[in-house]
Amino acid sequence: MTTRTPSTAPQPDRSAFAAIGRSRNPKVFLDLVGPAVRGFVLERGKQGPRTTVTTHNDAQFVWDYERNRADLAKLYEAAKASQWNGATDLDWSISVDPHDSARELIPDAWLPLAEVPEYRALPQREQQVHRWALTAWILSQFLHGEQGALYAACQVTEAVEWIDGKLYGSTQVVDEGRHVEVFHRYLVDKLGKLYPINDNLYTIIDALMTDGRWDLKFLGMQIMIEGLALGAFGTLRQATREPLLRELLKYVITDEARHVTFGVIALRDFYDRLPERERREREDWAYEITVLLRNRFLGHEFYDEYYAHLMPRRRWNALVLGSGFMQRFRDTMFRRLIPNLRRIHLLSDRVKRHYERLGLLVYADLPAAPDLGPNELLGDGGP
Repeated sequence: MTTRTPSTAPQPDRSAFAAIGRSRNPKVFLDLVGPAVRGFVLERGKQGPRTTVTTHNDAQFVWDYERNRADLAKLYEAAKASQWNGATDLDWSISVDPHDSARELIPDAWLPLAEVPEYRALPQREQQVHRWALTAWILSQFLHGEQGALYAACQVTEAVEWIDGKLYGSTQVVDEGRHVEVFHRYLVDKLGKLYPINDNLYTIIDALMTDGRWDLKFLGMQIMIEGLALGAFGTLRQATREPLLRELLKYVITDEARHVTFGVIALRDFYDRLPERERREREDWAYEITVLLRNRFLGHEFYDEYYAHLMPRRRWNALVLGSGFMQRFRDTMFRRLIPNLRRIHLLSDRVKRHYERLGLLVYADLPAAPDLGPNELLGDGGP
């Protein structure tokens, strides 16, 4: 499979830097300005095969080993019983061909390309190449997010103060390592293409990895990144006809549902007792991260390769944000995130107006993650 070289080298998306500060909370702006500079301006995630991130967090040792959190103990037992092997439980012999209409990766009706006139004017075979590349971009961002989740799970495991949480956290570290393994193998062996991390996603991961507060690691990764990933995985699984990808996503979705539940259990009582000033700060931080999470799906790395020579980025953004694809992703991703923010006491009347401007408040009264069954999480009535 060949790829296209952009006609001009992509420039850092400095306009996206304005995404932070929307909550008008100066403390939150100061918390995020460093990660935003490193992500959007310096593009640290795209400067080579390695990036060093300096972290600051405390490790909590528990010497009495008291098992006093029945909810986390139950989650730990479920996690142990649900372990799977990405090398043997998936059929890697399946051939993946972007030109095989019977096993289509993603139909164009499920992608923002359906709204792009320049794409519609292409021959069918070239359209299939664009869909292959955009699928690779989406899965690449999943892979990068899973690597962030792997490191965040390590930090969460050492930072949480309950031994039951540490035991469960150890299973999540294994889960995330397995997710990195299978997404990378699928991208390299089956699609033959890997995109760099999106600047919005890098900024989020940088922010939660470098912040020393344990609860922000839970909030940023367990509730927000994992919560949105859960919805995105479900949407992609519904769309694809490629059997290996469907099976891979089924396994990952089952793991991710536990991870989000872990975050809700850990934070709901903590935020209920938090002083009002600190709770408001977490509310504003969560809103800022929500904007970045929405913007990560604009697909700028794919745009730079295939459409930068055909249209300005502003027009591309407008097409994607107004597409049926983005509406579908909003429905599946934020219908779980927003109720979970409500459940952990981070959706007060004060902050609701921000989500209303993004069109996300319609999800506020839907069930939160622990109320969702596995069949609904899989998005199609079952495995």
